[in-house]
Amino acid sequence: MNPDLDLTLERVIRAPRAIVWSAWTDPAHFAKWWVPAPAVCAVDRLDVRPGGGLVTRLSDDGKEFVPHMNASFLVVEELERIVFTNAIDSAWRPADPAPVPMTAEIALSDHPDGTDYRIIVRHGDPAARARHEKLGFAAGWGSVTGQLAGFAESRAGR
Repeated sequence: MNPDLDLTLERVIRAPRAIVWSAWTDPAHFAKWWVPAPAVCAVDRLDVRPGGGLVTRLSDDGKEFVPHMNASFLVVEELERIVFTNAIDSAWRPADPAPVPMTAEIALSDHPDGTDYRIIVRHGDPAARARHEKLGFAAGWGSVTGQLAGFAESRAGR
């Protein structure tokens, strides 16, 4: 972790890793938490494997959807780690995504209360990191992580 280039978020999710993993890998589950409510997510592609694509759209009204994320998975270690980037789109073409290019690493590990969930979002330079932070990284990623926790915990019966 480089504090000049990276942003992080950490949370204990009171659900087993398998449930959190399923929330990341099942398109129907992913759509329920991936964008901050009250926006709605449509998952066009969720191919969670190295080289697979992540394509989502979002809607504020549930009717008109606009592009949200077009990314490629770089690393997938079942039940442990997912790494994706929006700097390469789902067709493996170089991209210049708005608002900022990034590589995100999601790490899952056992915790006595469920799953230790850690995110590192890497940026190419300090300006990109600062822009992402100013645009609301903590609030946005924090919100969807809360939604993920709510979804996973409800599936775990907590």
